[in-house]
Amino acid sequence: MARPSDGDDTSGQNAGTLAKEIPDVEENYSTDSSGFVDADRSMVEGAEPPSARVALTRERIVSAGLAYIDEFGLPGLSMRRLGGVLGVEAMSLYRYVAGREALLDAIADTMTDLLADDDDVIDQPTDGWQDFLQRLAHGVRRMAITHPKSFPLVASRPAEAPWLRPPLRSLRWVEAFLDGLISEGFSPDAAVHAYRAFSSFLLGHLLLEVATLGADLGPLDVLEEGGVDESAPGYPTVRRLRDALTEDHSAEEFEESLEDLLNRIELIRMEN
Repeated sequence: MARPSDGDDTSGQNAGTLAKEIPDVEENYSTDSSGFVDADRSMVEGAEPPSARVALTRERIVSAGLAYIDEFGLPGLSMRRLGGVLGVEAMSLYRYVAGREALLDAIADTMTDLLADDDDVIDQPTDGWQDFLQRLAHGVRRMAITHPKSFPLVASRPAEAPWLRPPLRSLRWVEAFLDGLISEGFSPDAAVHAYRAFSSFLLGHLLLEVATLGADLGPLDVLEEGGVDESAPGYPTVRRLRDALTEDHSAEEFEESLEDLLNRIELIRMEN
C-alpha cells in the first residue's frame, strides 16, 4: 500500500471505516466527515461519551496502535485516529497513555515482548550457545517480518538503558543473552563483544528487509511507489542484471550471514 501523501491522506478515512466496523461502537454517536467519533457533539446531543461504553485498557490501546501501524504505517498514527479506530474520543486514551510518544515507546516494548511468546526462542542455552543464538536471531526476524512497519520503532525508540542496543533493547533479553554466553564458557568481555556483533548484524539485516516489506525508515524512505524509472536508462549493466537484482533471497542471506556471525563469535570466545 502506497503511503498517502500530504495532499491525499487516506489513512484517516480508512481508520474511520475501521472504527465503524468495531462491534462496540454505538451507532448513535455523531461522527465527522472522516468517520471519527465526535465525542463533544455526542455529549451535547445528550449521549454518554463513547468511552463510557467501551472498555479501555492500556494493553488494548497499545495493541490497537500496533494493528494500526501494521495496516496503515507509522506516519499516520495519531491519538485522534487511534481513538477513532477504538470508537472513543481521543482524550480518553490519555488516561492510559500519556501521548503519542509514550504510545510508540509502549508499542516498541510490546514488540520486544513478543519474543517471550515465541515457542522456539529460549532464554538460556540448552543445546549449546550456537543453538541459543540461532533461535534468538530467528525469533527476532519472525517478529520483524510479522510487524515490518512497526519494527523501525524497535530500532529508534529509547531503550531501557542508554547503553543497550536494538533490537535486543530490553534489560531482560540482554541479561539472558550475556548470562547464556557466560554459562557456555564466554568471558564477560567476550560476551559483551558478542552482544555488540549480534545486535549490529540483526539491526542492519532486518532494517533492510522490512524496508522491502513497506516499512517507513524516515529520511531513507523518500520515494513513493512508481517514482523510480525501472528501465535504468544509461546503465546497461544494471538493466542486464535487473532480474537478478530484484530476486528475493532474504531468508538465504540471513541464514548465511548468521552462520558467518556465529563463526566470528567463536573466534571472539577463543581470543578472550
